[in-house]
Amino acid sequence: MKSKHEEQLKRTGAGRWMTAAVLMLGVCGAVCHAQAADLLIGDAKSQPESMTVAPGGLLIVGSASSPFVYKVRPGTTAEKYIDASGEAPGTFFFGMLADGATNTLWACQLTPVAGTSPVRRHTALRGFDLASGKEKSRWDLPGDDSTCNDFAIGPDKALYVTDTANGVIYRLAAGATRADVFLQHRNLMGVDGITFLDGVLYVNNVWFNKLYRIPVDAAGKAGTPVDIWMDQPVLGPDGMRAANGKLFLAENASGQVAVLTIHGDKASVTVLRDGLKTPTGVEPAGDTLWFTQRGAGVVGSLPMPR
Repeated sequence: MKSKHEEQLKRTGAGRWMTAAVLMLGVCGAVCHAQAADLLIGDAKSQPESMTVAPGGLLIVGSASSPFVYKVRPGTTAEKYIDASGEAPGTFFFGMLADGATNTLWACQLTPVAGTSPVRRHTALRGFDLASGKEKSRWDLPGDDSTCNDFAIGPDKALYVTDTANGVIYRLAAGATRADVFLQHRNLMGVDGITFLDGVLYVNNVWFNKLYRIPVDAAGKAGTPVDIWMDQPVLGPDGMRAANGKLFLAENASGQVAVLTIHGDKASVTVLRDGLKTPTGVEPAGDTLWFTQRGAGVVGSLPMPR
């Protein structure tokens, strides 16, 4: 019998092999704009799972079925940026986050443990130099089976990291080499997307289709997750980012990208795009909202809602 994590990976297409593409990125001043043409990544085994936009408009895309991270500069073709093929067979990537303030690309790397059934994974939080792609840091998540999935930078400049398989949020203090447990809770089993909206921490749960606010006291201690009631169902909430006072969400099971407006403990959900093939990542950048379609092998975009 497969674990919930294995079933989720199966449902989101981790075992499929298909071509990955990224949408051409153009630049108008400091603002990113989508162009019409798709650009094929030169690797027939990659699925775009998470992505981020670095300063200067560099689009960075992680592969969920190969050991590579790709980059696309404005007006150029995609190229391999991070090569983890020296790791164990089956290594791939989930979360991507460009931190311009520290010139760091944060990436979640997952590596299957040979001979395990159901498959267990050892995962690592890796930091790379944004300019060169050289490794700056590495922290292996504890335990025999973990899922480093996504992260967000908090008002305190710390990096907050989700571990889907173990229901944990880790906190890596600025300049630290090891992360500490920030919160572990039964409601976080299946935790995936994470972001700060106006200084408040929100996470979603990809297994149980939930959205939570994480209260934090004056001493910085996390409390019990608060369930945010949504006015329509979301299915497979995955990558999540905040911009312009709203949450942007990729729903991998419903094939939708949505925007959520928070009102206390309630959220109003507005679908921005549907009919997508396993959208797993979302990234607001200037007047453009980028999203990954893992099931189609492309990164798409749409105008940011006003």
